[in-house]
Amino acid sequence: MRLTNMATIQDIGVSAAINILSAITFLLAFAFLRLQPINDRVYFPKWYLKGARESPSHGGAFVRKFVNLDMRSYLKVLSWMPAALKMPEDELISHAGLDSAVYLRIYLIGLKIFAPITVLAFIILVPVNWTNSSLESSKVQHSDIDKLSISNIPVGSKRFAAHLAMAYVFTFWTCYVLLREYEIVATMRLRFLASEKRRPDQFTVLVRNIPPDPDESIGELVEHFFLVNHPDHYLTHQVVYNANKLDKMVKEKKKMQNWLDYYQLKYERNSSQRPTTKTGFLGCFGSKETEERGKIMKDPKSVVPAAFVSFRSRWGAAVCAQTQQTSNPTVWLTEWAPEPRDVYWDNLSIPFVYLTVRRLIIAVAFFFLNFFYVIPIAFVQSLANIEGIEKAVPFLKPLIEIIPRTIGEAIPMKATFFITYIMVDGWAGVAGEILRLKPLIIFHLKNFFLVKTEKDREEAMDPGSIGFDSNEPQIQLYFLLGLVYAVIINVYNQEYESAAAFWPSVHGRIIVALIVSQLLLLGLLSTKGAGQSTPVLLVLPVVTFYFYKYCKNRYEPAFVEYPLQDAMRKDTLERAREPGFDLKGYLMNAYIHPVFKGDEDDEKFSISDEPEAEQVLVATKRQSRRNTPVPSKYNGSESPSLPEIVNDQRL
Repeated sequence: MRLTNMATIQDIGVSAAINILSAITFLLAFAFLRLQPINDRVYFPKWYLKGARESPSHGGAFVRKFVNLDMRSYLKVLSWMPAALKMPEDELISHAGLDSAVYLRIYLIGLKIFAPITVLAFIILVPVNWTNSSLESSKVQHSDIDKLSISNIPVGSKRFAAHLAMAYVFTFWTCYVLLREYEIVATMRLRFLASEKRRPDQFTVLVRNIPPDPDESIGELVEHFFLVNHPDHYLTHQVVYNANKLDKMVKEKKKMQNWLDYYQLKYERNSSQRPTTKTGFLGCFGSKETEERGKIMKDPKSVVPAAFVSFRSRWGAAVCAQTQQTSNPTVWLTEWAPEPRDVYWDNLSIPFVYLTVRRLIIAVAFFFLNFFYVIPIAFVQSLANIEGIEKAVPFLKPLIEIIPRTIGEAIPMKATFFITYIMVDGWAGVAGEILRLKPLIIFHLKNFFLVKTEKDREEAMDPGSIGFDSNEPQIQLYFLLGLVYAVIINVYNQEYESAAAFWPSVHGRIIVALIVSQLLLLGLLSTKGAGQSTPVLLVLPVVTFYFYKYCKNRYEPAFVEYPLQDAMRKDTLERAREPGFDLKGYLMNAYIHPVFKGDEDDEKFSISDEPEAEQVLVATKRQSRRNTPVPSKYNGSESPSLPEIVNDQRL
């Protein structure tokens, strides 16, 4: 007797109903919880951090501080959804940035690609597959829903031509959508950069692999090099310090700072009982931190052969970032500086040579991994073909004959698992995201047990950000668009803005998925006796690859380079609108390691704004360049080093 415990159409329907019901439940729970005053910081943390929202105040009963007793507000419990769905893309960009807006377009691409494909599949492929009886006559366990797949077409049938033709239709349609979206996103990026407010990374270049010089420090060498080679555009620079050890100490200090605030509040409430602590900063980090700061500022070995160099204009920065600086292509390597919030300081302290060695080690490991993987494959291929194996090992003939048939029939039948997975992760999963159940529980636990100061409360309601590196690969085919809009607008506070620089990788992943689907169809048809279609199908991966190369050459430069024409236009407009703007003061402290700036306790280590000095050539300690005229304020250096600034501020 044949077992019939496979998933049926009824099972898929029940699964869909459960997930739809779960999504609706999450939606209603969110609509109710967001109205409660006690949850306001969970569902609107972004506006609290920006100072645009305060804790709701309700007079009267004590319970009003926790529960919304206004019945009229519950009548409009879903009023947020139309506003979220109707929000213009430009307004979304102003609220959440271009990265978030383009992230949502990935979902739209899924709809644009798969909605027409689904319609065509139901009109053409489903009747072609359903009207066969191959699974009925086979011994493979199956259900009614499996009859919708290609498994139900008998071996060698001419009906495979329909799948072949639809493969071309799907490929060309996908490429068309990708081409249009690439063009749209590239235009959005350029328009965003043209209209964006002034940012330090627009004027700054990261310089790495600075060659050592026995006569000059890294700071003096950087300034001399750029004053000589970019005399009309160089403005200032900031060398990179290896402050990783100090960074750990500062992080620990920030944790303990909260206890100090707590003791101060406690003392203010009861001045008769004064809290006692050890000397220094809570007896732990006062002298150690000061000692480490002084060591970093005085020790030349703490300076990494890298620097952030800022220019007077975007045009000057673009020229430097996109050109080779010397005849030796291995030194004075330049690239666009990341946004200050996006700098990973730990990696900057790694010498460039070490990074190159690490890349080499990874490449070698990858090569040997593939090499040793190929050995068993090559051994099997050495037997030439299936017929050769059957002749060499006759007793394997039954097994060899059943494997292709099983693959051709069983693999397509596994689609029911992925259907269920998409419904769980794409429907209930996305709906669960808006409920923010985990942040809701964590916030109330912290607020009840751990919160002692207002700073504690701000940290407890940390909104987080969209993890493009992890979330983007998890995007599914269907989603609740309005729910995603609402979460991005009110909750997520992006750590940095890349202006959609991740789009080429999104495009590349979709292309890879398309090629994989083509190759899988090619292999599947070969197991179903349709090997004569191989030459026709081989055209698709080749065409798709050339399409990828075309898009890469046509649009990718807009994501890695800044057009000089656009840079000059924006510089000209800003000079006309703000002729007296102190750009040097704006850029001076943008790329200092966070441990030297930002906190009130560390104000003396922040760089102060300096008036822009007359442009001169820098004095040098090299004997061959003693005649360089007019030394600048700091030891012949237009850009002061960090120790010099600290000393000046102490005087």
